[in-house]
Amino acid sequence: MKRLGLHEIRSEYLKYFESKEHLVLPSFSLVPKSDKSLLLIGAGMAPMKKYFTGEALPPSKRVSTCQKCIRTGDIENVGKTARHATFFEMLGNFSFGDYFKKEAIAFAWEFLTVNLEINPEDLWVTVYLDDDEAWEIWNKEIGVPENRIVRLGKEDNFWELSVGPSGPCSEIYIDRGKEFGCDDPDCKPGCDCDRFLEVWNLVFTQFDKDEEGNYNPLSNPNIDTGMGLERIATVLQDTNNIFEIDAIHDLLEGICEKANYKYGEKAKSDESVRVITDHIRAMTFMISDSIIPSNEGRGYVLRRLIRRAARHGRLLGLKEAFLYELANKVIDSWKVEYKELEENRSMIQNVILKEEERFLKTLETGMERLTAAMDSLEKEGKKMLDGEEAFKLYDTYGFPVDLTSEILEERDFQVDMEGFQKEMDAQRTRAREARDDSDNIGWTGTNKTNVFEDLGEIDFKGYETTEVKDTKIVGILLNNERVESVEEEEKAIFVLNPTPFYGESGGQVGDKGTIIGEDFEIQVEDCQRTKEGTIYSIGRVTKGTAKLQNVTAKVDVARREKIRRNHSVTHLLHKALKEVLGEHVSQAGSLVGEDFMRFDFTHFESIQPEQLREIEQKVNEQIYESLPVSTDEMTMKEATEAGAVGLFEDKYGEKVRVVSMGDYSKELCGGTHVDNTAQIGMFKILSESGIAAGIRRVETITGLGAYKYMNEILEERREASALLKANPNQLVEKISQRLEEEKKLQHTLQELQSELAKDQVKGLEEGKKEVEGIAFIAAELNGVAVDEMRNLAEDLREKEQAVIVLSSVNGEKVNFVCASPKSAIEKGVRAGDVVKEVAKIAGGGGGGRPDMATAGGKNPEKASEAIEAVEGILKNLI
Repeated sequence: MKRLGLHEIRSEYLKYFESKEHLVLPSFSLVPKSDKSLLLIGAGMAPMKKYFTGEALPPSKRVSTCQKCIRTGDIENVGKTARHATFFEMLGNFSFGDYFKKEAIAFAWEFLTVNLEINPEDLWVTVYLDDDEAWEIWNKEIGVPENRIVRLGKEDNFWELSVGPSGPCSEIYIDRGKEFGCDDPDCKPGCDCDRFLEVWNLVFTQFDKDEEGNYNPLSNPNIDTGMGLERIATVLQDTNNIFEIDAIHDLLEGICEKANYKYGEKAKSDESVRVITDHIRAMTFMISDSIIPSNEGRGYVLRRLIRRAARHGRLLGLKEAFLYELANKVIDSWKVEYKELEENRSMIQNVILKEEERFLKTLETGMERLTAAMDSLEKEGKKMLDGEEAFKLYDTYGFPVDLTSEILEERDFQVDMEGFQKEMDAQRTRAREARDDSDNIGWTGTNKTNVFEDLGEIDFKGYETTEVKDTKIVGILLNNERVESVEEEEKAIFVLNPTPFYGESGGQVGDKGTIIGEDFEIQVEDCQRTKEGTIYSIGRVTKGTAKLQNVTAKVDVARREKIRRNHSVTHLLHKALKEVLGEHVSQAGSLVGEDFMRFDFTHFESIQPEQLREIEQKVNEQIYESLPVSTDEMTMKEATEAGAVGLFEDKYGEKVRVVSMGDYSKELCGGTHVDNTAQIGMFKILSESGIAAGIRRVETITGLGAYKYMNEILEERREASALLKANPNQLVEKISQRLEEEKKLQHTLQELQSELAKDQVKGLEEGKKEVEGIAFIAAELNGVAVDEMRNLAEDLREKEQAVIVLSSVNGEKVNFVCASPKSAIEKGVRAGDVVKEVAKIAGGGGGGRPDMATAGGKNPEKASEAIEAVEGILKNLI
């Protein structure tokens, strides 16, 4: 048996199948493309599902890959056992209507016994109960003895989906020896003991299962195989589990070195080391594939992994962020196959560090709350944490409920998951309601259904024109009731068919305009659409009585043009963001209005000024290139193959609109756009900010709005120059000079205030008094800043070994400072307690350390009364 390293096995495998005329493809992304049924890629064949179903044409009939995979179904068990893992690599060879059982079996046997030099006598195989063909190949052609071929039933040796490609499979096992087995003399694959380890699964996809459950033979059967890279490495390196194989063990050792811990000393600490070892690989690869921590979907999976690993680091004594450094070990080792890891090194580290720091800030507070809750449960003899409390830990302190559950299990408690889910659902409901447009005048009717659904599909003409002369009002809603007419000055909802008005969607606001009837006019103030696609206009009758009749509809063209410019620039901006910040950037929302555009996107940190300038320049360059803007209707499949960018998790119909801007940008979009990027005119970024964890926002303007903004900036510059009596070209230099002068004046002022304060405290020593054996000085000052009072109090305390209480009136407020020596603190006189009571008299409050504290009061006229009360306050505290 060859003793090969993890990375050597991968290379050996891919080279072997390349020699067998297989096209070796790089691993697909962990993010499924155009497959809403999957959150993350969890199997070698998953990214090629459409090749098996015939929906897409494969690049070759023979393909081989090493696919990175994530599975989180057993995440709670990762670390507790040495078997479970979230990240793994799956070796696979695939045939799409080319070779079948005979070749697949021969390839597998040759690779294991010849290339990896595994003893054939150590290998066993299983076949499906009725698959005589596979049995014959293994026995007659490969030469595996009958007693080492095991027939198993559908549960073990048949692969299928509810509907679609399916078929029997054959698994290859390695006999690890009797010492791993049970006492059953007939022990063989299928037994629950650890003797036989399955290393390779060969799936013979020969049927198409229909909705009635019938297995119809495929005219071109396929082959789908999978062998876990880590599992075959454990065999070749003769280790007990994946944490002992070379590359992964290097990670484990790195964690132990960081934590100054020797693996094997404590079971609980070993568990933490295994959790971090597994999770650091998973998070590194996920971030490299542009997944950003969030509270939903795959982003939530990533957040769980980072936070779970960070907490286990704390259990090992690692108080500061450390995972971002360990990611380097993964990158340095795995970049031999995955070059994108090196390219994304900086981003990977930054995303992990930001999430670690965010979690560590709340971890201590959240743990205090959770510990207190567990203590209460223990006192009350309960075993279940309330779902509302678990939700608060999630919502306020960022504790994934799985993490809360795991911590509870350590003390034999559980989470009320039903109650937690109830709170989650309530939050989602609140969020949905918050998004409802209160100005829709009840277009859904009182029963929350679309009262216009009988009108059928509305024909939208707004892509081609801004005026429709021969249209008709087909529906009117007034005060939640369908009516046939609306009087002058009344506001109602009107449905036109066809309509030129764009209903708000995809971030673009709705149109405004006018509807002109035979003897009435309607001013359209907004336009919306129902979830079913009914477009409706909200408007006020400005003349006559509006009725169900033929009308002319005119869009406010000037406003529409502004919106078109702002919407078109979102596409250029999206592309520029990806180019400057990285491919992980993805649109997370937008608001396209007439005066500005707001664009939200995934990114893990604030954007540097020089990056913003580069993004802005890239967008303007595309505007000045006068790129033609074209729109094509195509199927989702065609759009994906054409490389269109879009929110692929959104719902789309059979046909989608793909908007192309030259060769620069291609996106799915249902909005209205310019015909040429030059029509945008000019683009300016006004601001950049963070709005949520991993979500950034930029606000921008275009066209005449940008021109106007630039003129306003120049005018402000001119006015500032005039005030400073400076040439506009020397404005920055002049401001720097003034700031330097101000700094010097501030320094001089502070020196004068310090001297004034010292003059005021001269002779205070003579006013030293004593109460219950504790010396104190209480005095009023005037116009002395808090910082200066603090310095004076500290000096007096050290010099006189007395409790010092000082006050100073500054404007309409009085400030207090108290300094207490160690001897007084030991007798119960803490500065924070003293100053708190003193400030109360002047209508304020405050506190601080036992040796130094400050406070403020709203009633400066009571400063004297407060200082006179010091002696009594000290008596009460001693």
